[in-house]
Amino acid sequence: MPPVTTTESPKSSPPGARSAPTAGAVLLESARRNMRQYGMLIALALIVVLFEIWTNGVLLMPNNVTNLVLQNSYILVLGIGMMIVIIAGHIDLSVGSLAAFVSAACAVMMVQHDVPWVLALVLALVIGAIAGAWQGFWIAYVGIPSFIVTLAGMLLFRGGTQILLGSRSLGPFPEGFQKISTGYLPEIGPASNYHNLTLLLGLALLAFALLQEVRDRRRQKSYDLDVLPRNLFLAKCVALAAAVLAFTFTLASYRGVPVVLLLLAALLIGFGFVMRNAIVGRHVYALGGNQAAAKLSGVKDKRVTFLVFVNMGVLAALAGIVYAARLNAGVPQAGMNFELEAIAAAFIGGASMSGGVGTVFGAVIGGLVLGVLNNGMSLVGIGTDYQQVIKGLVLLAAVGFDVYNKRKVGS
Repeated sequence: MPPVTTTESPKSSPPGARSAPTAGAVLLESARRNMRQYGMLIALALIVVLFEIWTNGVLLMPNNVTNLVLQNSYILVLGIGMMIVIIAGHIDLSVGSLAAFVSAACAVMMVQHDVPWVLALVLALVIGAIAGAWQGFWIAYVGIPSFIVTLAGMLLFRGGTQILLGSRSLGPFPEGFQKISTGYLPEIGPASNYHNLTLLLGLALLAFALLQEVRDRRRQKSYDLDVLPRNLFLAKCVALAAAVLAFTFTLASYRGVPVVLLLLAALLIGFGFVMRNAIVGRHVYALGGNQAAAKLSGVKDKRVTFLVFVNMGVLAALAGIVYAARLNAGVPQAGMNFELEAIAAAFIGGASMSGGVGTVFGAVIGGLVLGVLNNGMSLVGIGTDYQQVIKGLVLLAAVGFDVYNKRKVGS
């Protein structure tokens, strides 16, 4: 009988124990998991640097940064709603026409019928909710594809806008209504070179952001997940603080925080929380990721789809209000191509064609990429024809990147 030989493996870890990952491995894994979001953040930073150099510093002048926020506010509102629709596995082609219809309705109420602007604002949001419920009913409960229903809605609401306004514009609006899009926070405290209230809000935002980062790190540790090494985490916090402070001082050196920026911040924080932590947010992701599995897991798919389109209707109405307040008039051409801009913002910000993927923050980043491209190209004198070509290529690259990632994961 041959002798039994034993081989000793090198010193191995006891069962259940795992070796600590290196800093590089953790960083690469984090970048892989968040490639869409990090990729767009890097792309946005590179675009900003490019146009800052190309425009000889005009892009990041305080007045131009404020104009960027004001000019793109309604697209960012639509982008947030469109991201949620796409995550659920649908599309909405009617948002631009619905925004136009709501802005026309506001104009008729305030200018022709002397409705107080606060009441007109509430009624406009109700109109948006009803329009979203109308479309959501056909999509969720009748089973007609969202592409067809919202295409019909696009024609319906565009026609409704023409009926309300004809070929004329209606305005001006009350001052309070205008300030929704063109107003700024009041100045408080002693006179200085900066807007004091903006500085206070910036410091509060910085404290909130850093606290959130610390909480997320502790939560990941409590679930025994890999986290960034301490030095890299501190570097991330320093970079975040630098970005927040730079943006704060830029706004504070001009006229302060625009009212519409507070509105966008509330939407970003509120919908970000809902999509990350609320049950309905998780159901939206589940429905878009795999509808059959979601239904088997108890997700009420029809109800979730219905609510997604009601929410989109309200946000489209809000975008129409912001747009009308900025123009100080209801115009028949309002909302043209808004749906294309919103869809592009969602896909550039990391949405997937198949649904189930994307973040509210990503929609804002995608909208800012388009906004900076528009503003930067206008500042350097690039014609609108070439601007459309460049934006089309950016959208194609973003969707192509999504397809490439899927194929890489599937192989």
